[in-house]
Amino acid sequence: MSLLSSKFKEITDNCPVSAEPSLVMPTSQMCTESQFYEQVYKDACFEIKEQPRSHRKQWEFCYIIQVLKHYGLLRSRSSGIGFGVGEEPLPSLFASYGCKVLATDLDVSNAADKGWVASDQHLRTKEVLNKRGICDDESFNKLVNIDYVDMNNIPDNLGKFNFTWSSCALEHLGSIDKSLDFIVNSTKLLKPGGIAVHTTELNVSNDVLTIDNQNTVLLRIKDFNNLSRKLVNHKDIALSPFNYFAGYQPLDTHIDLPPYSSDKHLKIAMAQYVTTSVGIIIRKLF
Repeated sequence: MSLLSSKFKEITDNCPVSAEPSLVMPTSQMCTESQFYEQVYKDACFEIKEQPRSHRKQWEFCYIIQVLKHYGLLRSRSSGIGFGVGEEPLPSLFASYGCKVLATDLDVSNAADKGWVASDQHLRTKEVLNKRGICDDESFNKLVNIDYVDMNNIPDNLGKFNFTWSSCALEHLGSIDKSLDFIVNSTKLLKPGGIAVHTTELNVSNDVLTIDNQNTVLLRIKDFNNLSRKLVNHKDIALSPFNYFAGYQPLDTHIDLPPYSSDKHLKIAMAQYVTTSVGIIIRKLF
């Protein structure tokens, strides 16, 4: 525990320091304790019918919701495509705003091989997306469709959308390079002015060594810097600036150890590393 804490402090002390991140004015940012106390966080939890708790996976949903609200994309006749949605509540919520939604996941056979079906983290039927009753049935059935899509091989015939999102999915594509490729490729589905918002794992304890080429990978700050450089050649898209402020409140420095808690779960130990959730925003300019 002390070794992990030492590594965590070392990497965060060397990060570029920005103002403490806020969900009210979201940018590409880490999950930090102060964001859980914001009213917009509580409002987002209410909308997806969850009690607010200090858990980074719940933060990922709230972050995505707030980013799309901030850019005015949760409205009637807006359209969105989600990747690796599993049974998450976001498609239902977006439909309740009048958005047309295409929810996608890996096909059943490949998902079973990866263990997603056995752990109930796979999209089996459209109905599971509205099991919380967030959207009325008529609107949900009219506005939400599902498809099976390999995030490593996005087809060209899916159409164009006002927004695209993924939560806790791109780190499972097999490598860091594939994760970064997906982020870039997802922007090809956007209409001008559209937003891609994704959440994933960030290694905050080591910017050199990490987990790569496995079922779950941990991206580093250097990988997001590489993404920024890669996007320089894409004049039609802009990456929202990264705020690497990692927080210094008690839960920001607490490291949850396996078996993980259902609360106090912002930074966790995974193998010999410390990881947290991070959100990325990219805008399609034209």
